[in-house]
Amino acid sequence: MPTSSTIKTEFGDLPEWNLDDLYPGMESAEFRKAFDAAMQRSRAFEDRWKGKLAEGSGDDLAAAIKDYELLEDDLGRMISYAGLIYAGDSQSAENGKFYGDVQERLTSASRHLLFFQLELNRIENARMEKMLAESAALTHYRPWIEDTRLDRPYQLDDQIEQLFMEKGATGRGAFNRLFNETMSGLRFGVDGEDLTLEPTLSLLQDTDGAKRKAAAEALAETFSENLRLFTLITNTLAKDKQISDTWRGFEDVADSRHLANRVERETVEALVDAVTADFPRLSHRYYALKAKWMGADHLMHWDRNAPLPFAPKRQIGWDDARETVLRAYGGFAPQMADIAERFFTDHWIDAPVRPGKSPGAFAHPTVPSAHPYVLLNYQGKPRDVMTLAHELGHGVHQVLAGEQGALMASTPLTLAETASVFGEMLTFRSLLAETTDTTERKALLASKVEDMLNTVVRQIAFYQFERKIHEARREGELTSDQIGDLWMSVQGDSLGPAIRFGEGYETFWAYVGHFIHSPFYVYAYAFGDCLVNSLYAVYQEADEGFVERYFDMLRAGGTKHHKELLAPFGLDASQKEFWSKGLDVISGLIDELEALERSAAD
Repeated sequence: MPTSSTIKTEFGDLPEWNLDDLYPGMESAEFRKAFDAAMQRSRAFEDRWKGKLAEGSGDDLAAAIKDYELLEDDLGRMISYAGLIYAGDSQSAENGKFYGDVQERLTSASRHLLFFQLELNRIENARMEKMLAESAALTHYRPWIEDTRLDRPYQLDDQIEQLFMEKGATGRGAFNRLFNETMSGLRFGVDGEDLTLEPTLSLLQDTDGAKRKAAAEALAETFSENLRLFTLITNTLAKDKQISDTWRGFEDVADSRHLANRVERETVEALVDAVTADFPRLSHRYYALKAKWMGADHLMHWDRNAPLPFAPKRQIGWDDARETVLRAYGGFAPQMADIAERFFTDHWIDAPVRPGKSPGAFAHPTVPSAHPYVLLNYQGKPRDVMTLAHELGHGVHQVLAGEQGALMASTPLTLAETASVFGEMLTFRSLLAETTDTTERKALLASKVEDMLNTVVRQIAFYQFERKIHEARREGELTSDQIGDLWMSVQGDSLGPAIRFGEGYETFWAYVGHFIHSPFYVYAYAFGDCLVNSLYAVYQEADEGFVERYFDMLRAGGTKHHKELLAPFGLDASQKEFWSKGLDVISGLIDELEALERSAAD
C-alpha cells in the first residue's frame, strides 16, 4: 500500500493508512532487525530475572517490570503491524503468511516472558507490600501489580500455562484466522453482482426495499452454503473456552470475560436484567412506530435498518463527515478535536472499501510508543458518520491513555466504549442543535434511537445468545439448526412483534465476528452506551470541571476500577438506578418521536 495514499471515490478522496510509523515494510531491514532483537532480548530477560523476583528489593522488581514493559511495547508494535497489514487485505496470501509467521515468532519470544507474571503472582502479599513500601519506582506500577494479581486464583502451573500459550497459535488463533479469511473471501450475489460482506450489509440500509430484500436473501444463501464451516468454528471455540475455563476454575461461562473486564458479575447481570425488562418500552415500541412510518403493520428483518421515508436522501462526502465530527469534538473541548484531527492529517485512518479488507470498523491502539489506527469501510451513509465519530472517540481515548505506558494503557472493555459512544453523542447533539426543520429533526432522532437500540438492545440479545451457545455446548456439540434456533429465540424477544423474520435469518449469527474473536465482548457496548447516557446527563447539568474530569478518566487507562473512575461524576454502575437512568434517555427520545407524530397528526 503506498505511503499516505488516497482512493478517489464518489464520496471524495478516502485516505488509506500509513503504517510507516510502525515499520517501513514487511521486508524492511528495520522490521527484520526488530524481529531478531525481540527473541534475543526475551531470552536475556528470562536469564536475568527468572526465579529472582521475590528475592530482590522493591527497586529490583521495579527494574524488572520496566524491562518487561519495554519488551511488551516492542512485541506489541510488531504484532500490531502484522495485524493491520492483514486487516487491510486478508485475502492476500503474502499478508496471511506474514501475519502467521509473526504470530509464531512472537509466541516463541513470549514463551521466555511467560514466567514473569506467574512468578510475580506467587510473591506473598506481605512480601509484596514490603517491596512496594520501600520503592517509589515500584509504587508507580502498583495499579498494574494489583490488577495482575487478580488473576492469581485462576493461574495454573507454569508448564500448563506455557502449553496453553503455545497451542493458542494452532488452536484458537488458527480458528480465528480461518473465520477471518473465510468471511472476507465470501461473495454475495445481488442483482448480478458478486459483492463482499460489507457492501452487501450496506444494502440493508438502501432506500429500495427490493434491494434490501435481495441483499438479505443473498446473505442467507451464502451463509447457508458455508454454515457447516461456521458451525464447526463455533463448536470448536466454545469447547476450547470450556476447557480453559474448567482448568482455571471459572464457574460461569462469562466469568473469564468479567474478570478481564474487571467488572463484577452482579453488575453485568443488573445491566442485562434492566435492558431485558425494558425491551417493550424500547425496541418493541420503536419498531412498531417505524412500521407505521413505513406504511405497514410490521417490518421484515431486512427493513429493520431501512432509511425512513422522511429521512434526507443524500450521501455524505468524506470532507463533510470529517468536519461534522471535528466540529462536534471541538465544541466539547478543543484538545479533543486537535487529537482527532491528527488521524486525518497523519493518515492514521484507512477508510475505503476494498476486496479482502476486514469488514466493519475498529480503532487499534497499537502501542504507546506509536499511536492508534482506525479502520473504516466508508460508504457515505449517515451511520458511517456516526461510526467515524465512534472510532475517533476510541482513538482519542487510546492516545490519552497511552501516557500510562504499555502495561497500564489498556482500558477494560466495560469502559473502553465510553469515549467512543461519548463521541457519537457529541456528534448527534451537535447536529440536533443545528437542525431547525421538524422533519429533519424527526429523522435525526429516529436515526439516533436506532443506533442506540443496535448498541444496547441488540448487543444484550447477542450476549444472551452467546450464553445459550456456551451453556448448550457444555452438553455436547451443536448442529447448525440448534445454533439457529438459539439465535432466533433471542431475536423475537429483543426486537418485538413488529419485526418478522424471513427464511434464512436463522443463519445471520454466522457473520458476527465478536462471537469468534472476543466471547462475551458485546455487553461492553451496552455498558458503554448506558454509561455515556448517564455521563452526558451530568455534562448537560453544566457541572463545573466536567471536561477536566472527563479527560482525567480517559488518561487513567487501566489504572483504576470503574467505580473509581465514575465516582468523580457521582455515578455508580453497581446501582440499578444507574442503568435505569441510562435507559430512560433512550425511552425519552422515543417519547419525543411519538410526540412529533401526534403533533403531525393534529
